[in-house]
Amino acid sequence: MTNSDQTVPSNSQFKPHPRDFGGFEMPSSVPPGMRLELSRAPLKPGQEPVFEEWMNALNDRYEEHEAAVSSERQIFEATFKSTEANGQVWIYHLSLMGAEGAALDGQLPMGADHAAYSRRAKEPGWEELEPKFMLTPLHLRELMEKWAATGIV
Repeated sequence: MTNSDQTVPSNSQFKPHPRDFGGFEMPSSVPPGMRLELSRAPLKPGQEPVFEEWMNALNDRYEEHEAAVSSERQIFEATFKSTEANGQVWIYHLSLMGAEGAALDGQLPMGADHAAYSRRAKEPGWEELEPKFMLTPLHLRELMEKWAATGIV
């Protein structure tokens, strides 16, 4: 089969989970009280420059994230970009957080800007990938469990 014969997924293949999706059951390797999530969404056509501006703003305003990280009980967040063979650009978002953490706070300037960039750059919603395994050194795991439960170390 040649490349021209292959069927390449397009945006029509994007099936975001509904807003009320409670998430997948966590595997036993994810400590109780934590959520491990990997989400993906396609960028809107022509919005790659907006995405890059968004990521630059997040990097440039890193210190502002502390207030959000504490209330959200985020242990870590990471965003990745992937360009498929057909040119479609996807963003992937990986996070580990306390299950009882708050949602993105739109009252914080960084939270409001983050949400606005999201609306401009990516298709609405996220596809959620099902977590199957997580490995963490024991000494870090204990700190993460405390942070996830209390927001303090």
